[in-house]
Amino acid sequence: MPKKARPHPKPARRPTFIRAWRKHRGLTLTQLADRLATELEVDISEGQISRIERGETPYSQDILEAIAAALRCEPADLLVRDPTATDAIWSLWDTLKPVERIQAVEILKTLRRTGTED
Repeated sequence: MPKKARPHPKPARRPTFIRAWRKHRGLTLTQLADRLATELEVDISEGQISRIERGETPYSQDILEAIAAALRCEPADLLVRDPTATDAIWSLWDTLKPVERIQAVEILKTLRRTGTED
């Protein structure tokens, strides 16, 4: 009796923070899909976005860039930055006003030049 072919399991996809960023921005799947359609002329359904968020459907670079633009972040943020990590440096950075960002950069440069360490 011939052996039945076993389906190969799908390789695990690297998790993303797309859903976390969407929720961080206070958007539903429908609102994100609408923003993509109206602001960026990208036609993608709520279901497709959901499947991408869950890692069930691969995303293209174009889709990643469009979702990032719609969520007002960088494409790399969707892959490596958890917006809920309140103690992370980028979370602090996001709360700073433009003048405070300039001051923060100057402080960091000074610390780097002087070799100050904790």
